[in-house]
Amino acid sequence: MRVVPTHLPDVLVLEPKVFGDERGFFFESYNRRAFAQATGVDCEFVQDNHSRSVRNVLRGLHYQIRQPQGKLVRVVAGEVFDVAVDLRRSSPHFGHWVGVHLSAQNKRMVWIPPGFAHGFLVLSEAAEFLYKTTDYYAPEHERCLRWDDASVGIVWPLAGKPLLSAKDRQGVSLAQAEVYP
Repeated sequence: MRVVPTHLPDVLVLEPKVFGDERGFFFESYNRRAFAQATGVDCEFVQDNHSRSVRNVLRGLHYQIRQPQGKLVRVVAGEVFDVAVDLRRSSPHFGHWVGVHLSAQNKRMVWIPPGFAHGFLVLSEAAEFLYKTTDYYAPEHERCLRWDDASVGIVWPLAGKPLLSAKDRQGVSLAQAEVYP
């Protein structure tokens, strides 16, 4: 796989080697040894999640203040704009964000380490999103950063208002958020 750095050094875009012909395609979506060699990150994934959302659904920006999760994310149907926000106060990139287009067509993946809020906006009619996590979901520790916080300044490719869950409508600004040391 090819690793493409982003302007947030710990967030990485991964481009797998895809073998395709007239029958279709094949690629390794995850191989622990290859992932560690390519990224320098050797972690254990403990949970896989799969979501389906319709156009203009915005999920996030989620994180767990305790039991923080590293995430390896990808799209298997449709297209999303995927976003990570650095919530590590000690980081020189605290409060900065990066956005990446992920689609079934481009087969790109993103590694988002613990210490980041994560969310995505569905750009296609529908999208199916898969993510592996390094820790278990712990709803009591889940927090939500406001998707449109002006101090973070995410430029979402959105026409109109997004479709948000009740939980995501209650997101807080970076100034009010619990963050990592």
